[in-house]
Amino acid sequence: MESCTSFSSCGHSPEHFGGFYLSTPKSGSTGTVDLDAGVAEELTAHLGEVGPVEFDLPDITTGERLTRPVAVLFTSARGKLLTDTYWSELWADWREATGWPKEGTFHSLRHFFATTLMSNGVEPQEVQKALRHANLRITLETYVHWLPKKDRPRGLVGNLLRQAGRQADGRRLEPSTGQDRI
Repeated sequence: MESCTSFSSCGHSPEHFGGFYLSTPKSGSTGTVDLDAGVAEELTAHLGEVGPVEFDLPDITTGERLTRPVAVLFTSARGKLLTDTYWSELWADWREATGWPKEGTFHSLRHFFATTLMSNGVEPQEVQKALRHANLRITLETYVHWLPKKDRPRGLVGNLLRQAGRQADGRRLEPSTGQDRI
Protein backbone atom coordinates (compact mmCIF):
# COMPACT_ATOMS: atom_id res chain seq x y z
CA MET A 1 0.00 0.00 0.00
CA GLU A 2 1.34 3.45 -0.93
CA SER A 3 0.41 6.79 0.55
CA CYS A 4 -0.33 10.00 -1.32
CA THR A 5 3.01 11.77 -1.30
CA SER A 6 4.03 15.31 -2.07
CA PHE A 7 4.45 14.10 -5.64
CA SER A 8 0.80 13.23 -6.25
CA SER A 9 -2.52 14.77 -5.43
CA CYS A 10 -6.02 13.43 -5.48
CA GLY A 11 -8.44 14.81 -8.06
CA HIS A 12 -12.07 14.07 -8.83
CA SER A 13 -13.55 13.61 -12.28
CA PRO A 14 -16.56 11.33 -12.66
CA GLU A 15 -16.52 11.90 -16.45
CA HIS A 16 -12.92 10.85 -17.05
CA PHE A 17 -11.98 8.56 -14.19
CA GLY A 18 -15.25 7.44 -12.64
CA GLY A 19 -14.49 9.53 -9.55
CA PHE A 20 -11.25 10.05 -7.70
CA TYR A 21 -7.81 9.68 -9.28
CA LEU A 22 -4.16 10.53 -8.60
CA SER A 23 -2.38 13.19 -10.62
CA THR A 24 0.62 15.46 -10.34
CA PRO A 25 0.07 18.49 -8.11
CA LYS A 26 -1.30 21.70 -9.60
CA SER A 27 1.51 23.72 -11.18
CA GLY A 28 3.96 20.97 -10.22
CA SER A 29 4.10 22.45 -6.72
CA THR A 30 5.53 20.16 -4.07
CA GLY A 31 7.07 20.70 -0.69
CA THR A 32 6.80 20.37 3.03
CA VAL A 33 4.88 22.74 5.27
CA ASP A 34 5.26 22.92 9.04
CA LEU A 35 2.21 21.56 10.81
CA ASP A 36 0.75 23.63 13.63
CA ALA A 37 0.61 21.69 16.93
CA GLY A 38 -3.17 22.19 17.22
CA VAL A 39 -3.72 20.92 13.68
CA ALA A 40 -1.42 17.96 14.42
CA GLU A 41 -3.59 17.05 17.42
CA GLU A 42 -6.74 17.14 15.29
CA LEU A 43 -5.11 15.07 12.56
CA THR A 44 -3.89 12.53 15.11
CA ALA A 45 -7.41 12.27 16.57
CA HIS A 46 -8.90 11.79 13.09
CA LEU A 47 -6.36 9.11 12.24
CA GLY A 48 -7.07 7.41 15.58
CA GLU A 49 -10.80 7.33 14.86
CA VAL A 50 -10.77 6.62 11.14
CA GLY A 51 -7.15 5.90 10.24
CA PRO A 52 -5.83 6.10 6.72
CA VAL A 53 -8.24 4.23 4.49
CA GLU A 54 -7.00 2.26 1.50
CA PHE A 55 -8.64 2.74 -1.88
CA ASP A 56 -7.72 1.53 -5.36
CA LEU A 57 -7.45 4.69 -7.46
CA PRO A 58 -6.53 5.43 -11.06
CA ASP A 59 -3.05 6.94 -11.18
CA ILE A 60 -2.11 9.19 -14.10
CA THR A 61 1.12 10.57 -12.61
CA THR A 62 3.35 8.56 -14.95
CA GLY A 63 1.47 9.39 -18.14
CA GLU A 64 -0.06 5.95 -18.40
CA ARG A 65 -3.23 5.03 -16.58
CA LEU A 66 -2.67 2.53 -13.78
CA THR A 67 -4.71 1.59 -10.74
CA ARG A 68 -2.96 1.25 -7.42
CA PRO A 69 -3.82 1.06 -3.71
CA VAL A 70 -3.51 4.39 -1.93
CA ALA A 71 -3.88 5.26 1.76
CA VAL A 72 -6.13 8.34 1.95
CA LEU A 73 -5.91 10.37 5.14
CA PHE A 74 -8.93 12.62 4.73
CA THR A 75 -12.13 10.65 4.55
CA SER A 76 -15.55 10.82 6.12
CA ALA A 77 -15.99 9.58 9.69
CA ARG A 78 -17.19 6.32 8.11
CA GLY A 79 -14.04 5.99 6.00
CA LYS A 80 -15.61 7.00 2.69
CA LEU A 81 -14.03 9.24 0.08
CA LEU A 82 -15.27 12.81 0.27
CA THR A 83 -17.24 13.50 -2.90
CA ASP A 84 -17.66 17.09 -3.99
CA THR A 85 -21.32 16.99 -2.95
CA TYR A 86 -20.53 15.65 0.51
CA TRP A 87 -17.63 18.07 0.87
CA SER A 88 -19.95 20.98 -0.01
CA GLU A 89 -22.35 19.90 2.73
CA LEU A 90 -19.52 19.63 5.29
CA TRP A 91 -18.11 22.98 4.22
CA ALA A 92 -21.51 24.68 4.54
CA ASP A 93 -21.92 23.28 8.07
CA TRP A 94 -18.40 24.34 9.13
CA ARG A 95 -18.80 27.77 7.56
CA GLU A 96 -22.09 28.33 9.39
CA ALA A 97 -20.68 27.06 12.71
CA THR A 98 -17.76 29.50 12.51
CA GLY A 99 -19.83 32.46 11.36
CA TRP A 100 -18.08 32.77 8.01
CA PRO A 101 -20.10 34.44 5.26
CA LYS A 102 -21.93 32.20 2.82
CA GLU A 103 -19.75 33.61 0.04
CA GLY A 104 -16.72 31.99 1.71
CA THR A 105 -15.39 29.16 -0.40
CA PHE A 106 -13.00 26.38 0.50
CA HIS A 107 -10.29 28.42 -1.22
CA SER A 108 -11.06 31.15 1.34
CA LEU A 109 -9.24 28.94 3.88
CA ARG A 110 -6.03 29.49 1.93
CA HIS A 111 -6.53 33.24 2.14
CA PHE A 112 -7.39 32.96 5.84
CA PHE A 113 -4.16 31.03 6.41
CA ALA A 114 -2.04 33.55 4.48
CA THR A 115 -3.60 36.65 6.00
CA THR A 116 -3.32 35.20 9.50
CA LEU A 117 0.39 34.64 8.96
CA MET A 118 0.97 38.06 7.37
CA SER A 119 -1.05 40.04 9.91
CA ASN A 120 0.86 38.38 12.74
CA GLY A 121 4.27 39.38 11.45
CA VAL A 122 5.41 36.21 9.69
CA GLU A 123 8.05 37.12 7.11
CA PRO A 124 6.63 37.31 3.56
CA GLN A 125 9.25 34.78 2.36
CA GLU A 126 7.88 32.25 4.89
CA VAL A 127 4.32 32.88 3.70
CA GLN A 128 5.50 32.41 0.10
CA LYS A 129 7.07 29.09 1.08
CA ALA A 130 3.97 27.92 2.94
CA LEU A 131 1.69 28.79 0.02
CA ARG A 132 4.21 27.43 -2.51
CA HIS A 133 4.02 30.55 -4.63
CA ALA A 134 6.53 30.48 -7.47
CA ASN A 135 8.00 33.81 -6.38
CA LEU A 136 7.71 36.43 -3.65
CA ARG A 137 6.06 38.90 -6.02
CA ILE A 138 2.90 36.77 -6.20
CA THR A 139 2.67 36.63 -2.41
CA LEU A 140 3.26 40.35 -1.95
CA GLU A 141 0.86 41.41 -4.71
CA THR A 142 -1.85 39.28 -3.14
CA TYR A 143 -1.26 39.84 0.58
CA VAL A 144 0.94 42.92 1.16
CA HIS A 145 -2.03 44.89 2.51
CA TRP A 146 -2.14 42.40 5.41
CA LEU A 147 1.36 43.21 6.58
CA PRO A 148 1.24 44.78 10.06
CA LYS A 149 1.18 48.54 9.90
CA LYS A 150 4.04 50.02 11.86
CA ASP A 151 4.50 53.66 12.74
CA ARG A 152 6.38 54.86 9.72
CA PRO A 153 9.15 57.26 10.66
CA ARG A 154 8.35 60.70 9.27
CA GLY A 155 10.96 63.18 8.07
CA LEU A 156 13.72 60.58 7.89
CA VAL A 157 15.56 62.17 4.93
CA GLY A 158 15.15 65.70 6.31
CA ASN A 159 16.53 64.63 9.69
CA LEU A 160 19.59 63.10 8.04
CA LEU A 161 20.18 66.25 6.00
CA ARG A 162 19.84 68.48 9.10
CA GLN A 163 22.29 66.25 10.98
CA ALA A 164 24.78 66.48 8.11
CA GLY A 165 24.28 70.27 8.02
CA ARG A 166 25.01 70.60 11.77
CA GLN A 167 28.20 68.62 11.36
CA ALA A 168 29.25 70.90 8.50
CA ASP A 169 28.51 74.13 10.42
CA GLY A 170 31.68 76.02 11.29
CA ARG A 171 33.75 74.01 8.85
CA ARG A 172 34.60 75.05 5.36
CA LEU A 173 33.68 72.24 2.99
CA GLU A 174 36.16 71.76 0.16
CA PRO A 175 35.01 70.52 -3.23
CA SER A 176 35.66 66.83 -3.58
CA THR A 177 37.37 67.28 -6.95
CA GLY A 178 40.08 69.56 -5.54
CA GLN A 179 39.26 72.17 -8.23
CA ASP A 180 38.12 75.70 -7.52
CA ARG A 181 34.46 76.42 -8.05
CA ILE A 182 33.50 79.20 -10.38
